[in-house]
Amino acid sequence: MSVSPRLARTFVRCRPSLRSHPCVHRPLRAATFVGPSHNRPIHSSPMLLTKPTNPDPRENPANELAPNADVNVGQKRLADFDLKGKVFIVTGAAQGLGLALAEGLVEAGGKVYCLDRESEPDEHFAEARKRVVPEWGGSLHYRKQDVLDTRDLDKTITEIADDNGRLDGVVAAAGIQQVTPAVEYEPEDTARMLAVNFTGVLMTATASARQMMKYRCRGSICLIASMSGSVANKGLLSPVYNSSKAALIQLARNLSMEWSPIQRDGTGGIRVNCISPGHILTPMVRKNFEEVPGLRAKWEGENMMGRLAETTEFKGAALFLLSNASSFMTGTNLIIDGGHTSW
Repeated sequence: MSVSPRLARTFVRCRPSLRSHPCVHRPLRAATFVGPSHNRPIHSSPMLLTKPTNPDPRENPANELAPNADVNVGQKRLADFDLKGKVFIVTGAAQGLGLALAEGLVEAGGKVYCLDRESEPDEHFAEARKRVVPEWGGSLHYRKQDVLDTRDLDKTITEIADDNGRLDGVVAAAGIQQVTPAVEYEPEDTARMLAVNFTGVLMTATASARQMMKYRCRGSICLIASMSGSVANKGLLSPVYNSSKAALIQLARNLSMEWSPIQRDGTGGIRVNCISPGHILTPMVRKNFEEVPGLRAKWEGENMMGRLAETTEFKGAALFLLSNASSFMTGTNLIIDGGHTSW
């Protein structure tokens, strides 16, 4: 008795060799389909009727295996959040939110470079360095860098990656704000804000992605957007700032589409996500309170928690997005706003 060639098909797997590199953790897999000739009868036999082995459910043959669910189980507490031996860049990190996010990465063992336009960071950075615990494996460094100087920005990021032989993650937190009614905006005001808040972030991301591709690092990039990119802030006239943050949310989706797939040359696998904070007590926000009387009380009453956030309340989100804990997350906007946009 003969059986249909369809029942006799088998799968043959091929696993290409992997070039050794510190940032590549697993080989890519390709599947080759082999079937018998349709011109010859096939006779039944136990071997031919044996069902082919089902592929690993985590496998997409066009890309690669997902992280094994058991790889970090029982090896180390919260191993997916461990950043020891990895290198990160945070822009706008001389103080405020950027510095707080950098500290979170250092606490998890990361080597973190803080970039900002100031020649020297203020006392907040010095205090942060004093809090570093060397035994945890992390370190905090400062480099003067204005994101408006895109050529020098690319050079600085390249030097950091070359010095360490890798670049694992970036937080693009540099940004400015201008409180001005829309009818009073001048073209140069708009150009300056978009140059920092959008172009500076885009150039930070692209310069970083080039280094991740160069060193075959499956990195993670976090853009600091804002809930202002999703809603208009009551009581604060900042139309261009809000629009620039909305642009970052869309930018993350597009960069994810372009960089997250694994390419044939082994590049790619770069995840890009956003954090959209609510109102935070940063130096920039405190200046807003000075400019607009009663604004603080209004904002505190606009979210479900009845208060504003501290910069340290976003450290966990940045660590999550830049670590293996979020390995299946890309193109996403993570809103952390005390329930402001959930009314």
